[in-house]
Order: sequence, then structure tokens, then C-alpha cells
Amino acid sequence: MSAVVHLPAPGRPGPDLKELVGRVALGDQQAFGGVYDAVAGPVLGLVRRVLRDPAQSEEVAQEVLLEVWRKAAQYRPDRGEVLAWVLTIAHRRAVDRVRAVQAAADREQRIAAASHGPAYDEVAEQVEGRLEREQVRRCLRGLTELQRESVTLAYFRGCTYPQVADLLGVPLGTVKTRIRDGLIRLRDCLGVTA
Repeated sequence: MSAVVHLPAPGRPGPDLKELVGRVALGDQQAFGGVYDAVAGPVLGLVRRVLRDPAQSEEVAQEVLLEVWRKAAQYRPDRGEVLAWVLTIAHRRAVDRVRAVQAAADREQRIAAASHGPAYDEVAEQVEGRLEREQVRRCLRGLTELQRESVTLAYFRGCTYPQVADLLGVPLGTVKTRIRDGLIRLRDCLGVTA
């Protein structure tokens, strides 16, 4: 069973934090109370300077102290003082929180920007589609009858060139020539550039 840890009176030396952390590593809750009392103020002060938000600062400080409880066995006395080790953990946690908050704000901003994209104008699209269809019809009317029939059968009804030739009763070469000439005239009429 562990002894109760008392904080020293002002002007007296503080508790041996290295010894207390060693006992915390073994699961000594009373030793953790001593570590908590010794480092909680500096941890909260550091975190508050980084975050500037009192509520988040308290939350992060609690996370830091919980991490000290869980990772006490990882403390190496030969690498520095306990307070420096704890404050390093605190600084990392605070910076991680700042980054997480910034990432969340950036994500929300991207989502908001994406949702305010240009409105879809269904009526304008329908009108544009009708105008394009009317222009195609007008241009088709400008073809010869054989060109118009050949292009219509091949491109709007899905017939092959030999099927078009059979349906119209003309040689295959004539159909190919009429379709090619008809497409050239359509391209020119519609203003399509190759």
C-alpha cells in the first residue's frame, strides 16, 4: 500500500516527480495525485496559451494528464525532467487540437462552397435542347431527299450502310457517298468546326 503524497508548503522543495512517476508507472493512484497536483497548473497554462479557448483547454489538459497516467512507464529520467516530458505531451496535444479544429473548419468551408455552386437551370437546358433539335431539323431540310433519307436511316434509326442501301433500293457506294455529302452539309449548316 502506498503512502499519501502531500504537497510541500511554500518555500519547501517539491515532491520528487521522478519517483512519483515511477510509482505511477506501477499503478499507484496516490502517486498520480501528487504528479497531477504538481503539473496540472503548468499543463493548463501551456495548453491555454496555444488554444486560447478555456473549454477546449481544460479538455486537452485532462487528456494530457490521462496520457501521463497511461504512459508513465515510458518516461525516461535520463532524457529530461518530468515537467519537461509532461509539457512536451501537452504542447503536442494542443497543437494537434489546433490542427484538428482548422481541418474541420476547412472541410466545412469546402462543403459550403461546393453546395453553393451554380444553380441548375432545367428550363434553360430544355430550351437549349429544343433550339438545337430545331436547328438540326432545319439543316436536314436543306439536304437532298436521298441524303436526308440516308442520314436519317443511318444516324437516327441505327441502320448499317448495307441496310440503308437495301431499304432505299440504291447501290451501297451511292449510299456511302450521299451520307458523306449529307454529313458535310450538316456540319457546315450547324457551324461545327472539325
